[in-house]
Amino acid sequence: MTGFGTAEGAVGGARVTVEVRSVNHRFFNPSIKLPNALARWEVEVREALRRGIGRGAVTLSARIDHTAASGVGIDEHRLGEYVTRLRELQQRFGFSEPLDLATVLRLPEVVVSGGAEPAAGTVEELLAVVDRAVAALTAMRGAEGERLAEYLVERLENVGSALDRIAERAPKRLVEQRDRLRASVREIAAGVSVDDARLEQEIAILADRLDVSEELSRFRAHLAAFRDTLRAGPEDGVGKRLGFLLQEMLREANTTGSKANDAVVVGDVVLIKEELERTREQVENLE
Repeated sequence: MTGFGTAEGAVGGARVTVEVRSVNHRFFNPSIKLPNALARWEVEVREALRRGIGRGAVTLSARIDHTAASGVGIDEHRLGEYVTRLRELQQRFGFSEPLDLATVLRLPEVVVSGGAEPAAGTVEELLAVVDRAVAALTAMRGAEGERLAEYLVERLENVGSALDRIAERAPKRLVEQRDRLRASVREIAAGVSVDDARLEQEIAILADRLDVSEELSRFRAHLAAFRDTLRAGPEDGVGKRLGFLLQEMLREANTTGSKANDAVVVGDVVLIKEELERTREQVENLE
């Protein structure tokens, strides 16, 4: 599901802003972009995201507010690393030019704002900001989920109506098939006596093969479970359970279609499968 959340707070002596975005994805797929000063806590941030978001392609970015910083500083450790590496390259490739301090100072992350490095900050402070951003995103996703649930209910109503039509048509279809079989046998026999007991036995076998009452009963049970899951909204999410129920409903629809041998029933089965496919496309995005 799509969503956006942002929050800001103090991490040590710096002001940090965290933004979290999510788009539809079948699984939890995080992407985390932290400034160097916060990069050491990437694992903890990832786990915080996993706790708050179960499914979606999630992008988290954090930035340090440099406008609140006073003065600038030099990251001497980083500068030393640059100088050491540059001297190694000079010796390896035979460069004779001396190192220029101005050039080294222009390299990334050498000159930093005075308040950019939250040296006294803690991971708990950062995670508190992350949790607030995730909460804002979750609220937005929740509103979208309510709208999506209404759409899914409409799809279920169409499926339920089609099941009612199939249930009403099924007994008539059996009678028609029985009468058609009897007429065909009499026509083929052309006056020759027919074993009525054997004919009734074959009709009973045919009726059993064409009977879809069990499939419709299981389908309705899955449909009821789908509705209950949408209403209950378990804490561990509804997406995976709804996906499983959709698979079961599709299986019953396929079986009903294969046993139908009737254009009217097949038409409703096709409608059901279309609605299930529309539902599946949305359920894959639900958490």
